[in-house]
Amino acid sequence: QLQFVESGGGLVQPGGSLRLSCVASGFTLAYYAIGWFRQAPGKEREGVSCISSSGGITNYVDSTKGRFTISRDNAKNTVYLQMNSLKPEDTAVYYCAATWRICSGYGNRYDYWGQGTQVTVSS
Repeated sequence: QLQFVESGGGLVQPGGSLRLSCVASGFTLAYYAIGWFRQAPGKEREGVSCISSSGGITNYVDSTKGRFTISRDNAKNTVYLQMNSLKPEDTAVYYCAATWRICSGYGNRYDYWGQGTQVTVSS
């Protein structure tokens, strides 16, 4: 059974950090590009970052550049999103997703999705 499990979300103060993890089971993550998406209440889903299957290419939405870092450990079937200098506007449910295709910020290009993890940035 193909499954993604995200973890690492929580409540953090502005300026704080969190590290999200996305662990795959039932399939080999190394064959896929992985994207992180987020959706805040009342807003559309937004592509946050993406990493190619080899890890050699990474993309970020402008609002997270310099603050977020995506990485992967294919031996552990895991992708990470290190989030630093968090802002209240980063508050959202964060999802990881896998695609056979190249990295994209469009969710409809992804084949498998996790259940999401809540990130709340508030003082």
